[in-house]
Order: sequence, then C-alpha cells, then structure tokens
Amino acid sequence: MIEAKDIRKSYGTLEVLKGVDLTIGEGEVVSIVGRSGAGKSTLLHILGTLDSPDSGTLTIKGQSVFDLAPKKLAAFRNKEIGFIFQFHHLLPEFTAVENVCIPAYIQQTSQAAAEKRAKELLDYLGLKDRLTHKPSELSGGEQQRVAVARALMNQPSIVFADEPTGNLDSGTSEELHELIFQLRKDFQQSFVIVTHNEELAKLSDRRLIMDDGRLN
Repeated sequence: MIEAKDIRKSYGTLEVLKGVDLTIGEGEVVSIVGRSGAGKSTLLHILGTLDSPDSGTLTIKGQSVFDLAPKKLAAFRNKEIGFIFQFHHLLPEFTAVENVCIPAYIQQTSQAAAEKRAKELLDYLGLKDRLTHKPSELSGGEQQRVAVARALMNQPSIVFADEPTGNLDSGTSEELHELIFQLRKDFQQSFVIVTHNEELAKLSDRRLIMDDGRLN
C-alpha cells in the first residue's frame, strides 16, 4: 500500500526526518510512537501528502505521489487518503451530515449521493440520531466519530490518524480503539496512527518507535 524510502525533512537548520524507510501493507494497522518532537507528525503529514519531503520517494498504491502535478496530487489525496486529527477540525456552522459530505463535494459527487453515504456512515458509527446536530451540540466522542465518518467518506485506501484519542477520556478512547479495528475488518483500510496511547499502539499489527528523526 505504501512504500517510503529515505524520507528526509528539515526546517531551517533543524533536521526533523533523517532518512525514514517504511512499508505498510494493505489492511495493516501500524502505530508510530515516540517522544514529542521526534518527528512523528511530520512523517505522518508527508505520508499523507499534506507536506513534501526534502528528498526521498513515496509510493502509494503504485503511484509515485510527489511526481504528480499539484491538482492531480490533490485529487489523488481526496480519493485515496482519509485523515483523523486530534481536534476533529469540524466546521462549526455545519451539521454532522454536512461535515461528512465535504470530501465527496470536493470530488464533485452529487448532493443526493453524498448525503446518502454520509447518513449510512453516521448510522454505522452509532450517530443515526445526531445527523442534524452541529459540533457544539455533540460530545467529544461524537465529534470524533463524525470526523471518522468524514475520513471514510470517499472510501479511501488508507487512513492517517494523528493522536486520534489525545482529546478523549479513557472510556471514549477505548471505544475509538475498538472502532478502528472494526473499520479495518469491515472496510479493509490500512491505518497509520501517531499516538502516545500505548494501549492503542500495542493493539496494532506493528508498533514503530520514532526516535531522533528515524524509525526503529
């Protein structure tokens, strides 16, 4: 699914990634742990094509992604990649359904088709009765489930999660852990998860440690 070779990234004189190699298989759940500032989120953003490396190669589903023109890369990202962030990044003026539909609208899916899939996903995630609620009317766990539904909207091949349980209480975090593995079972997506949560990391197929810009 993903093959990264010799990924390097610096910000000014600070060398954040020092030659990262990583292969992730189809349907695999991989966690990346390590101290703050070790380069975990930087690597995740590059693997998710939100940022580009200074050097190295990244292939996703056989496509060398950084060889794509910007518009084609954006279209590839929208189709093949989903993102779950710690702070949800839901639009406060939109309902749960409207937030989930956004990736589909970017792909120019019709409103009827987008809303149908959004409602199906929210129902699957236990939010059938919260479709028209805005983020301020939802609990933290419910907001995170809306964010998960949004990440799944375009049926991506891989989902990147950056501290997905970092803003949740322990009970809600455990529910999200179970959900990630249920999603892998039901939809066969690969997951790459940056986390400080050792319970989630230990449940993953692989637990990788980022230390001083390298993976161990």
